[in-house]
Amino acid sequence: MELLDHLVLGMNVALQPSNIFFCFVGALLGTLIGVLPGVGPAATIAILLPITYSLSPATSIIMLAGIYYGAQYGGSTTAIMINLPGETSSVVTAIDGYQMARKGRAGAALAIAAIGSLFAGTVSTFVLALFSVPLSRLALSFSAPDYFALMVLGMLACIALASGSLVKALGMSVVGMLAGLIGTDIYTGSVRLNFGLFSLADGLSVVAIAAGVFGLSEIIRNTENETGEGTTSLKRVGSLMPTREEMRRSVGPVIRGTGIGTVLGILPGGGAALASFAAYVTEKRLSRRSHEFGKGAVEGVAAPESANNAGAQMSFLPMLTLGIPSNPLMALFIAALILQGIVPGPNVLNAQPELFWGLIASMWVGNIILVILNLPLIGLWVRLLTIPYHLLFPAIVVFAVFGVYGTQNSVADLAVMAFFGGMGYLFVRFGCELAPFILGFILGPMLEEYLRRSLIQSRGDFMIFVERPISAVLLGLALVLIIVASLPSVVRRRRQVFSEE
Repeated sequence: MELLDHLVLGMNVALQPSNIFFCFVGALLGTLIGVLPGVGPAATIAILLPITYSLSPATSIIMLAGIYYGAQYGGSTTAIMINLPGETSSVVTAIDGYQMARKGRAGAALAIAAIGSLFAGTVSTFVLALFSVPLSRLALSFSAPDYFALMVLGMLACIALASGSLVKALGMSVVGMLAGLIGTDIYTGSVRLNFGLFSLADGLSVVAIAAGVFGLSEIIRNTENETGEGTTSLKRVGSLMPTREEMRRSVGPVIRGTGIGTVLGILPGGGAALASFAAYVTEKRLSRRSHEFGKGAVEGVAAPESANNAGAQMSFLPMLTLGIPSNPLMALFIAALILQGIVPGPNVLNAQPELFWGLIASMWVGNIILVILNLPLIGLWVRLLTIPYHLLFPAIVVFAVFGVYGTQNSVADLAVMAFFGGMGYLFVRFGCELAPFILGFILGPMLEEYLRRSLIQSRGDFMIFVERPISAVLLGLALVLIIVASLPSVVRRRRQVFSEE
């Protein structure tokens, strides 16, 4: 009954006219940036963070969430229609989805993707609601050493699941943590690492960092490779009604993909992309028609699309209940909450129940909106790819500049955005992932705070981290994780998996 009361509260919030409108806006923007390659949800959310100042906390998070899971839908449209994934999580869908389109079954592939995503979104949102309260209550029993150990585990898991070199991922997380420590020491009041610049006394703006690393650097990379013209090759959609055989073959993959996405979405460093790839590999191994994969197997569309939507929504669980981001996008959601004066973590459930349950309920509303938006407007979404990039990207840059400057009316923030835009470009050129960097930037100050608080409690005795059962178990898991990830056989397997991805 308690869960039912919470969901009723959430629906009352989600169905307010203003929240429905901003959920629609988020879903629309998410679909749009999912369709357009080179404009990802991370960059969009980073650029839109300043707008959340003028909205209530619940409304702003509902809109940003719509952008996040809306991008998963939008990416599948162009992946299927023209073999051009708008999102990383849709790369796997393109393998069989585009082959179905070449056979005149594009409409059926899009319908299967929409049905699978709707089912996965519904199930994963229910699981999210079911486990949120117990996990929040468990987290309330955590002390400073336990939180420190949990964050260490989250950081190392993100590093272990990074697609590139473990050493580079570790280095990026350290650089991110150092950037997060710039500013005033909360315990001593002294200014540190600011290079003598008064403008950095309050630290680096997370909005400027995110807009630079995800937005500006992405634009630089795409303008370096683009030809100046949009994509004009369009495919005939055909009937949106799948055959009875296609529906029958999709049932199992949708259910299994939903389960895989629900589990992997919670893992640090996991989320939609990892879930979609794992679901595809699983179906290929289980199917009696494995020879059809890569040639237009409907299972190759149903499984990854269900998994990436479930993974996207389940990644909210650790962020909402523990205050720990499982991926860079969740780190941006934490930044959005902080901008609203809300400290992410287990207290959000008690202090902001309207925000907590309103967000969960809005996911059901948003998934229905996305189905209505995607299928009837397929032709429009694909035609948007005809927009020349040399017109699209300058508009995004101008929007980012106004957004970053408007946050604090600071020219220094524009310099920070420009600097980290260049750094983000160089990071990627040298094969370094951006996810460990942004997670390090968000978690670095928290790690320091809980470490110092723990040592104050123990009067400088580091044994406090192994004397408490919870922190000892979490640090033990972190040690096992990093040892396993360093094994030669695991390193080889990671290279094979991510090269296939």
